[in-house]
Amino acid sequence: MNLNIRNCTFLVTGVTSGFGKATAEHLMAGGAKIIGVARTQSNLNRMTKLHKEKMIPFCGDITEIDNVVKVAKIAMESDISGAFINAGGPPAMQFEETELDDWDNAYHQLLRWKVALTRALLPHFKTKQYGRIVYLESASIKQPIDNLVLSTALRLSVVGMMKTVSQELSGQGITFNMIAPGSHDTPAIDRLIQKQADLQKISFQESKAIFLDKQPSKNMGKPEGAGSLAAWLLSPLSEFVNGQVYAIEGGTIKGTL
Repeated sequence: MNLNIRNCTFLVTGVTSGFGKATAEHLMAGGAKIIGVARTQSNLNRMTKLHKEKMIPFCGDITEIDNVVKVAKIAMESDISGAFINAGGPPAMQFEETELDDWDNAYHQLLRWKVALTRALLPHFKTKQYGRIVYLESASIKQPIDNLVLSTALRLSVVGMMKTVSQELSGQGITFNMIAPGSHDTPAIDRLIQKQADLQKISFQESKAIFLDKQPSKNMGKPEGAGSLAAWLLSPLSEFVNGQVYAIEGGTIKGTL
């Protein structure tokens, strides 16, 4: 499919693994250039070497506000057409395990920097009268997942922000959407499986077998599938899609909405 993104530039955070990498690769395959943000320099170097002129690397923790400012400046100078906003989540914990500091950290890790980055990019998109923002969150916003109380609570805040701003800025050529993946073959799911193993005092492999058995599909998703959806949502083809949440979870969510 031609996404009509040739020679466009996109910001992708968490670019060297999982959903960020999959999204970036789909965008670059469509002829786009990527401003790729990641924390590990060696991983960024490998990806930049592979994709050469299609990659503008930025090494740093995007949850730190100083880096948000720097990345936004690079993005605006590069005349970006859209942004894929994505980073890891807080530790897997049950409510009674948490302390108030854990909630403060989750706020900084999952919400505050996304608000800051969205605010920083809006003037550019409003001037351009065009922009696409796609947030990567979790299927826990549709149905709580065991041991993810911090993630569930703060990601729901991102949904509230996204839905509100999508309405406030409607009619200006800017869209805001969200992908909410369930169990996919990424490092994040391994942490959840290990948490279950620790609680049940079983091995990682035993925990993984139980985990997979609970999935209606009996397997895990691959980031490439979600990445293709993200690339489409970031393209001009998605012009009539705004304020939507796409849960990609293999049929685990039992609700009707």
